[in-house]
Amino acid sequence: MRVLAVFGTRPEAIKMCPLVLEMKKHKEIDCKVCLTGQHREMLRQVMEAFRIQEDYNLDIMQERQTLTTITISILEKMNIVLLEAKPDIVLVHGDTTTSFAAALAAFYQQISVGHVEAGLRTGNIYSPFPEEMNRLLTGRIATYHFAPTKRNGENLVKENVKKNIFITGNTVIDAFKITVKNDYKFSNPVLQELDYAKNRVILVTAHRRENLGEPLEQICRALKRLTKRYPDIKIVYPVHLNPTVRETVYRILHNNSQVELLEPLDVLDMHNLIARSFMVMTDSGGLQEEAPSFGKPVLVMRTETERPEAVEAGTVKITGVKEEDIFNVASGLLSNLEKYSQMAKAVNPYGDGHASEKIVKIILKSKANKK
Repeated sequence: MRVLAVFGTRPEAIKMCPLVLEMKKHKEIDCKVCLTGQHREMLRQVMEAFRIQEDYNLDIMQERQTLTTITISILEKMNIVLLEAKPDIVLVHGDTTTSFAAALAAFYQQISVGHVEAGLRTGNIYSPFPEEMNRLLTGRIATYHFAPTKRNGENLVKENVKKNIFITGNTVIDAFKITVKNDYKFSNPVLQELDYAKNRVILVTAHRRENLGEPLEQICRALKRLTKRYPDIKIVYPVHLNPTVRETVYRILHNNSQVELLEPLDVLDMHNLIARSFMVMTDSGGLQEEAPSFGKPVLVMRTETERPEAVEAGTVKITGVKEEDIFNVASGLLSNLEKYSQMAKAVNPYGDGHASEKIVKIILKSKANKK
């Protein structure tokens, strides 16, 4: 069975690489990897960490790329790859423009699409933008829907998806078996020098498109206030490469002795930093799934989440994007051990680390059923 796994951003790669490695264990599957290059440097780090070499690279990244240029480039270049690779199924992940455009390219050639991390929804097509629409459209194209949770599957049923919905857990949990080690030595020199016993380390990421401008300003001001209130905290903020993000973050948080502004971390440093942190503050999607696996509370600096299971489980709190709200919710955890413990002990709803195995079994069964 010929399978083409397509991804193009760092978060996708982290979640797809464990699945690629699992497929490569099976002689019945001829698995090829196609990178779109929607991210470049950050994507390469992940590929090296998992020791995976791509078979195709569309290399679409360009200066000042837009959603339109990304979509057009992927559609045109994927067409050539699909004609050459002739896959039986194309696997895409989640909600990126890469996933939607690759799925559409496969549809145009009447090739089945498997959607990994299917069924996540906020109910607002403009938040997150363009991710909510990307996953909706990919879900309409897909033949196979690999949903991390029961709720994700129910979302698809509500949208009149009638078959091939499989609850698998999230492949990001699988990745930890490869990336996290008790004796891990950080490659980033700042992370090597941090005193994780003396300081309460708060991992921060914030770069989402809808938070650019005033929301990111408020996030940074809240972080600055936290350093003034709590002298024992150390904020570690790997800053996204987006120039708009960097301008805001460095203007407000630069030269603060309690804040480490770092270049984007490779996946090994990132996962091991999560494991050693006190808590996580983020507007990212993936960290909402990753951090609870290590018993780390997650504060989501957004107005909603497509991962309500984590909120209901108690591992995640939504703070909104106002300075006062972010500061107050974070202060609650930093000042109240009981509140912190309740979040830290909550059960992660995203699976047992065997999602990739489940997906491969389903793919192999689909092949057998077609014989």
